[in-house]
Formats: sequence, structure tokens, C-alpha cells
Amino acid sequence: MHYALLLAGLGTALLGPILPVLAHDWQLKDAQSGLLMMAKFCGAFLGGVTVQRRLRRSLCLGLGAAAVGFGGFAMAPGLAAGCATLLVGGYGLGQIIASTNILAGRRFLAHRAASLALLNFSFSLGAMLSALLSAWLLPYFALRPLLLGFAALLLAGLAALLLQQRNTAEELEIAVPVSAEEPHLRHQLYLYFAALLVLYGGLETCMSGWLTTYALRYGDRSLALSEYTTLLLWGMLTVGRVLASGVLRYVSEQRVQRVSLGLAALFTAALAVAHGAWPIAAIAMALGLSLAAFFPATFSLLMAEHPSARQAGVVLAVSGLGAAALPWLMGVISTSSGSLQRALVLPWAAAVALLGLSWGYHGRGQALR
Repeated sequence: MHYALLLAGLGTALLGPILPVLAHDWQLKDAQSGLLMMAKFCGAFLGGVTVQRRLRRSLCLGLGAAAVGFGGFAMAPGLAAGCATLLVGGYGLGQIIASTNILAGRRFLAHRAASLALLNFSFSLGAMLSALLSAWLLPYFALRPLLLGFAALLLAGLAALLLQQRNTAEELEIAVPVSAEEPHLRHQLYLYFAALLVLYGGLETCMSGWLTTYALRYGDRSLALSEYTTLLLWGMLTVGRVLASGVLRYVSEQRVQRVSLGLAALFTAALAVAHGAWPIAAIAMALGLSLAAFFPATFSLLMAEHPSARQAGVVLAVSGLGAAALPWLMGVISTSSGSLQRALVLPWAAAVALLGLSWGYHGRGQALR
């Protein structure tokens, strides 16, 4: 589970650090670059909504599809082929993320939020490695063999999972009764958690997807150093997930969620007026730390409502819609206004909206405001 989420994190954050390279090679405007993010996260949405009750199969399917998609992306000659292959790769990522988090949410009933935070440490670590390896390797190696190497790691994970399952129980699913009477989320709660995840998916991806480009324009104007700025964001997200695992043992998920969102809104606004390498880097670190606890806290609240696997998968999947739409809209706003700084109003508005929504949940089984 940790290895799968490590690779999923690497694949999710992959476009941000390499986007300036692709934009240069394929002569892309910001609005066109946003299409690549949209394709990948539309695929992630499709992967999440089609997660199976037999979660082991979904995990295997996800690893295989991601390997095919990112392997194809390595060979893509331009924007159209890049979008098509990223759609497949994103589908695989959606299957991996949904199946792994649902498994974890069902297994770790005691301190569920803390356990989810620790598991998603591996996701953040993978995203951090994406930025780090890009900064280290792209000056010396072409992009294509690096992407093919990533596809090979996904295939290795698939092979290891299949071999492991030959000597264990037939299914990886946890012994949770599944029947026609299985409890489902009420419609109102379903929409509530979907709204939270779609906005958060857009917020996080706007930050991670555009930060390298932002730092390149308003900071050092050096690609390698700008990639390190994205590394700082994911590095603090990774550290924050470990810290959140401890905090969530003693502080309620709702309180952690609200503090996280309030700080995220503040730091997003600060980024929009920042100039220079050091201020942008410092704000990127603060943003990563502030966002770290939101997903494990929110997903823990969701799992406490005992959704079916399909419902939890759909709620996770809609984060892919936000991750597809908001970064693309950022590119459109940036192109039309001539300023990526002005486009940051979009993730700031998402953070404010999330903070408002966080006050609408009263706890398990209670109505929303």
C-alpha cells in the first residue's frame, strides 16, 4: 500500500516540475499546458468512480493502466498524444488512490485519521521525489527515458502485488460485511464530501502544478531552482503528514481541518503578491505544511459514515474533476490577463469556500447546516 501510494504521488505531481520543459518543446501557451493537467485528472476521476468492490483487483488494474499511460506519454510527440496517454495514466492513478485509501480506512478503525495521515505520507513523499528527481536528473538526462523508468516501476509494483497475493488470502479486502443492507451515505452527506474533495483537489493541484512555472517567472528565473520550490511545497506536505498523524490522535478532525484551511487561504493570498526567490520559497513551505492535514482528516470523517466502496471511490474521484478544471482555468485566466499572479485568485477562492463548507458538518449522523 505504501509503495503504490508512493508511485501514485510521483505520478500525480509529475507534470508540475516538467511543465516548463514540455511547454518549451511543444510550444505551448498556459491554456494549452493546462489541458495536460485536465487530461490526467479527468482520467483520475474515471479511475475513482469505477473502483471495484474487490479492491485488490482495482489496485492491480490501476498499476497496470498507469504503467501503460505513462509509458505512452514518454513516447508522445505532441499535445494531442500527450493528453490521450495522460488520460490513461490518470485513470490508473485514480484506481490506485481510491482502492488504497478505502482499504486503509476500513482496516485502521482505531485512530483512523492518524493512520490515513501516515499512509498518505508516502503519497506526499512520492510527490516530493517527483520535484527532486526532476531538478536532479533533467539537466543530465532526456525526459523520455525518465518517464519510461517510472512506467517500469509501476510494472514492478504490479508484479510484486500479484506474486504476494498468491501466498495470502484470496482477496485483500477487509472483513467488512457487504450486503444489500450495507449502509450508504445519505444524499446530503454524499454531496457535501464530494464538494469538499472537488475543491481541495483543485486547490492542491493549482499549487503543485503551477508553482514551478510561477517561481520561474517571479523568482529565480532558473528552471532547476524553480523546481526546488515545488520540492519545498511537497517536502513540507510530507513532513506535515507525519506531524498530522500525531496531532490527529489528540485533536478532532474538524478542528484540524478548519485550521488547515484558514492558513491555506492566508498563504495563497500571500503568494499572489510575492516577488523574489526567497519569499516564494518560504510561502511554498508554509502552504505545504498548512495543507498536509486536510485530506486525512476529511477522509477519516467520510469513512466514519461507513460509505460503500463505490461511494467512497466516487467522492475521491471528484477531487480529480477539481484537479482537472481549476488548474486549466488558472491557465486560461493567466493567458487572458497576462499574469499568473492574478490567476491565483482561483485557488484562494477555493480555500475560502472550503473553510466555509467545513463549518457545515456536525459530526457523524447529524444533519448539515
